[in-house]
Amino acid sequence: MIENMVRHHNIKSIVGNIITIRLANMDILDEITPRFGDLAKIEDENGLHSLAQVIKIDGNDIALQIFSGTQGISTHASVRFLGHSMRVTYSNNILGRLFNGVGEPMDGGSSLQPDPKVAIESASVNPMRRVMASKMIRTNVPMIDLFNCLVESQKIPIFSISGEPYNAFLARIGIQADADIVVFAGLGLIFDDFYFFRSQFEQAGVFARTVMFTNLASDPIVERLLVPDMALTVAERFAVEEGKRVLVLMTDMTAYADAMKEVGVSMEHVPSNRGYMGDLYSQLAKRYEKACDYHGAGSVTILSVTTMPGNDVTHPVPDNTGYITEGQFYLHDRMLDPFGSLSRLKQHVIGKVTREDHAQIMNTMIRFYSGANDAEQKQAMAFDLSEHDHNLLRFGRLFRERFMDINVSISLEDALDLCWQTLAECFDDSELLMKQSLIDKYYPRHEQTAIQ
Repeated sequence: MIENMVRHHNIKSIVGNIITIRLANMDILDEITPRFGDLAKIEDENGLHSLAQVIKIDGNDIALQIFSGTQGISTHASVRFLGHSMRVTYSNNILGRLFNGVGEPMDGGSSLQPDPKVAIESASVNPMRRVMASKMIRTNVPMIDLFNCLVESQKIPIFSISGEPYNAFLARIGIQADADIVVFAGLGLIFDDFYFFRSQFEQAGVFARTVMFTNLASDPIVERLLVPDMALTVAERFAVEEGKRVLVLMTDMTAYADAMKEVGVSMEHVPSNRGYMGDLYSQLAKRYEKACDYHGAGSVTILSVTTMPGNDVTHPVPDNTGYITEGQFYLHDRMLDPFGSLSRLKQHVIGKVTREDHAQIMNTMIRFYSGANDAEQKQAMAFDLSEHDHNLLRFGRLFRERFMDINVSISLEDALDLCWQTLAECFDDSELLMKQSLIDKYYPRHEQTAIQ
């Protein structure tokens, strides 16, 4: 292409990781005019080569975000526009491979240079052409499968705080979920976390159906903005062209939003809320809306981690995320909170693709756990406790041990049976307030223990 042959030398300024170059004679050939989002290659006199992206066009002045930073680049450097936006390799050869923030292999394997490349910029699917969510993704995590089902084409975050094992939890879901392909996007990970994900996927034997895109904490900030788009583009291709059920795991979307804030400050944009740019909502929604169940093809489901600084759910990132996604999983104290967690699509699968007692047992367990919390408050304030209160306290302990702990792994059917067993250990069948037909069918009377 002709733009690959044209070099520009008139660099006006270098500020942070952004250089501004003035193009002369832009009107001579329209085809060599750079577009927003196009890539460019920076070549300095000392042999330094860097990749950059067009982030602003103001007349003949073009602002470029340098991926590797501007250190070592002088105003005598030359710029060549590549004539296309960022692209990512897509083929079956990328399964079981690791890529960095610009889509280059980082596992020492083949370069995949001959494989086809696809642009990472694409529109979301028309909502009118989407298939209604109706299929469940089993994770063998009882607090998800039993109480807040993960549904194909759903977009849902894990709200957590620093110090919680959210990455270990996310990796376990990726290993246990009944998806055809897992696409992982790591944003600003420390090396230990990156190595943890890689080793967990390898040891569990699922690495062959996994694709990993990772931006480490030591990598350039701007690459962090590309990783979700690359992961979602690959996931979309596998779903549409191969008919695969794809699960996309992303951690941590707060790091992604912080990267957007840093780039926005470098471009002298006016912040809107706590330093974040005014387009935070639309930028997050643009990525999350890639979740879709395609007619006649596969599906893309997004499960992300969103950390809450200071455990503040009103922080701009979790606050905006909550308006976009279909619920959230609330992780604290190494447990998924049944009251803070919500899946707005669970009604599409509960009782339809799951067992007939699912809805009733779910509501009953949550009702008794709420009563257990009330009994614990009464106990803490030294009130006299009734026999029913003691039964509630016992139920609360069993509920946390058997279901809420994120290390518990059990199938949905086994979890439902365990719910009936737990109820039988703590309450008489007359206290359940459930359909009698379900009690007659599932209540384990022969295993009922004496209520203590």
